[in-house]
Amino acid sequence: MASGSATRRGGGRRRESDSGTVSSSRTQEVCDDSPVHELLARPLARLWDAAGPMRPWLAGHLHARFGIGVTGVVRTADGQVLLLRHRFWPADSQWAFPGGFAKRGETFQETVRREVREETGLTVTVGPLIEFRMGDRYRVQAYYAATLADGLDGLVLDRGEILDAGLFTLNTLPAAMPSMHRELARRALRPGDVPGADGTPAPGTGQSL
Repeated sequence: MASGSATRRGGGRRRESDSGTVSSSRTQEVCDDSPVHELLARPLARLWDAAGPMRPWLAGHLHARFGIGVTGVVRTADGQVLLLRHRFWPADSQWAFPGGFAKRGETFQETVRREVREETGLTVTVGPLIEFRMGDRYRVQAYYAATLADGLDGLVLDRGEILDAGLFTLNTLPAAMPSMHRELARRALRPGDVPGADGTPAPGTGQSL
């Protein structure tokens, strides 16, 4: 056999190294009729059958769970965006949109409204989903357009998390912003790029946990 070629034996994949030795691939598969498969499959099937109504709970604990971060890309009708200076963020990217983790049972639009209210005391109308991205291995991030109705009237900061807040135009965006938030701010301040960013909210997607 030529060096580096692969062959399948008993359902597994084995690779011959340059030295001529043969080692199992990390992607080795187990044949359906192998003794190991038979040993594991039957008790697992009995356990699954016995779980009955507990199957959804069991499945939830057997699979990876993700944190859902939700951010409100908040703008005003007169062409400004609401940015907060977050206490626990790196110094070179503290200025960003309001947001936080979704709670079980709430829609992502509800998360935006709750986070804005908790961090600033302000009320927003939430529009459509405008961006959805993977964060790290166990986190995804959803970004929603949102509209601030009354400027900063009623602003009350959560001083435990938020150091400052302000309204910014495209030309006055602070330097210390995450690149993703800067791009979203630019898109929000060009209303044609963001559905619902002209102050007329579009229906949201209604995702919930």
